[in-house]
Amino acid sequence: MDHGQAHRPTSGASAAELGAQLREARLRTRRLTEDLASTELLGPRLDIVNPVLWEIGHVAWFHEHWTLRHLAGRAPLIERADRLWDSSAVPHATRWQLDLPDRAGTFAYMADVLARQEELLATADEDARYFYELAIRHEDMHVEALTYTRQTLAYAPPVGLGGAPLPARGALPGDIAIPGGAWRLGSTPADGFVFDNEKWAHETVLSPFRIARAPVTNADFAAFIEAGGYRTREFWSDAGWQWRDRRAAERPVYWLPRRDGVWTARRYRQIEEIAPHAPVVFVSWFEAEAWCRWAGRRLPSEAEWEAAAVGVPSADGTRLAHDRRRWPWGDAPPSPRHANLDFAHDAPVDVAACPEGDSAFGCRQMIGNVWEWTSSEFLPFAGFAADPYKDYSQPWFGSRKVLRGGGWATSARIARPAYRNFFTPDRCDVFAGFRTCAL
Repeated sequence: MDHGQAHRPTSGASAAELGAQLREARLRTRRLTEDLASTELLGPRLDIVNPVLWEIGHVAWFHEHWTLRHLAGRAPLIERADRLWDSSAVPHATRWQLDLPDRAGTFAYMADVLARQEELLATADEDARYFYELAIRHEDMHVEALTYTRQTLAYAPPVGLGGAPLPARGALPGDIAIPGGAWRLGSTPADGFVFDNEKWAHETVLSPFRIARAPVTNADFAAFIEAGGYRTREFWSDAGWQWRDRRAAERPVYWLPRRDGVWTARRYRQIEEIAPHAPVVFVSWFEAEAWCRWAGRRLPSEAEWEAAAVGVPSADGTRLAHDRRRWPWGDAPPSPRHANLDFAHDAPVDVAACPEGDSAFGCRQMIGNVWEWTSSEFLPFAGFAADPYKDYSQPWFGSRKVLRGGGWATSARIARPAYRNFFTPDRCDVFAGFRTCAL
């Protein structure tokens, strides 16, 4: 089988490094699921979540499918595995009725796949490592999904994930002026492992714009609610107003009615006072759009977002330079000083936190804390060609909005500046907030 990597570069990680990444991702998966009761592993049937028991079996199946079977040509470890866990073929609504292995059988399957992967990895060549990197990042995505599933279903907070909260750091108001000029949007082979929807970098031209130094905060969003924003038709698009009407939305999904001037929200199964200077989270694209109309602002395009995150000014400051940074702060890998990523903290931190992560222009938290909605439709770049996992991007073009930047529960392997996350504009259950631009 040809595993040529001409258009599928890898990160260059060694076999030992990939093995460590496999174990790290699996440890997080287990910490998010092992403590759940059997009834919680199944959970209620909802359109926005999977049964947890099905989801962790699917994660193991994906690893097995692309490494043990696709690479090594081995037979399935469970004969009916494709009928159970192939997400492209198993309708979502049926996943609660499948004859799944029980919790012991599912965790045993996960352990068996991991052990065999580590054995095979010792002899995997550089080309084959692409599929390990694909499977690891796929599990990273499900780790984040399992985290917000626990929030959706009001389960207990996960144990052993997430550092202690930071002390209050406050707000970070104001805009940054970004000069216009040519911008190369997307990824290049030099970036290592990338997903097909990032291929390839292509030139676009940006007009000068002004973008907020930080995301919209809970206090900013509360002002919109208190001003009657959810009841004022002019702030909402037709689709957004229909969404608001269907849900009878009056505030973000987990917020409770204000009492004695105090806003609270459900976090997992506890009710907590809202941190005013943390970024608003669990808001849909429609809510972000409505807030912008109320505030006389707009969402950035993904090209504007990317330029503000990793662009640098020309020597005279009049245009975008041809250079770009690897991360907003430079070439150093992410750390908790730079970004609230990889469960560095157990919730979003104040928007003034992590000053060492500022971009060249002075924008903060472009990476980590919360995903940021953009105005851009999720569409293919010119010349798009699907990678081996053909259903990753192609089925979703034209029906979703692009988010950038990553959240506190996002792996740094995922939250690269050029990574394009994508959800339908009605989703308010994911770790999404937003940053705005001046009109």
